[in-house]
Amino acid sequence: MAAARPRGNIVAWLLLAVLVAAPLVLTQEVDTSGTFPKPYATSTPKTFADFSSEFTVFWGPEHISTTPDGQMLDLTLTNISGAGFNSKRTFIYGRINMNLKLIGGDSSGTVTTYYLTSFGDHHDELDFEFLGNQTGEPYILQTNVFANGKGEREQRIFLWFDPSSDFHSYSVLWNKKQIVFMVDGVPIRVFKNNEALGVPYLNKQPMGVYSSLWNGDSWATQGGLIKVNWTLAPFVATFQNYNYDACEWLTNTTVPACADPAAVNWWDAESYSELSQVQANELRKVQQYYMVYDYCTDSERFPVQPVECASNL
Repeated sequence: MAAARPRGNIVAWLLLAVLVAAPLVLTQEVDTSGTFPKPYATSTPKTFADFSSEFTVFWGPEHISTTPDGQMLDLTLTNISGAGFNSKRTFIYGRINMNLKLIGGDSSGTVTTYYLTSFGDHHDELDFEFLGNQTGEPYILQTNVFANGKGEREQRIFLWFDPSSDFHSYSVLWNKKQIVFMVDGVPIRVFKNNEALGVPYLNKQPMGVYSSLWNGDSWATQGGLIKVNWTLAPFVATFQNYNYDACEWLTNTTVPACADPAAVNWWDAESYSELSQVQANELRKVQQYYMVYDYCTDSERFPVQPVECASNL
């Protein structure tokens, strides 16, 4: 599992700790009308009610449970163990979605993850990491991108809603031109294909879908200042409505036809090669009002700004 955090910038971490400690009033509303409409409205994603048909447990089986109908899955964290599960399928390109309801109340020190990854020294990875906080203080959503084994591309935002009060959608649109992270259909991050500039892109390795819940109190809340309150355990995060409309890469097979450079898939349509103007405006709004850390502006970690930053909005 990815457990990435910005390293080296102590000033930024102290500032972030102050920001998280102070009460935050979220007054800006994000317009969700700019979501990707056409394929989502006309295609039929494969949706599975029974988690056991699509996932397997990789950690803490005694801390994973499903509802009798199999439509929801709980991950539980105690002072003994957390838990994690992963998809039986791997994918390259398409759209992948999961709905999550996070730990309520004091979730300090906990980390709930939902991510795509391959394996090896040159692995690719796309991370959603939800960093818990004290009661009444907002979660932080940290995203990260690894391409050919290179990560350290952390961005952090506050969400414009309470992610523990109800289920919300977290999805990735992935094609040959760009990767878009979305929350309830709102773009929160873009990673473009900049291979022409020497930046590796995620276009050679299939990735599986993973989720986990674990103790990250050495770093997750206010830079590790606030620890998990184990008297409140067990901590529970709930998952539902996993669905995808993507190119499946079967194990031990050659490149699937849907991943061929000449393949024609809905996600390769010109309308998905970049954000629309409305979507770009929504992303800028998220960056302006909700972003609390961006590796692209961390000059202490990166005296020379990473090449991809100029084109990733």
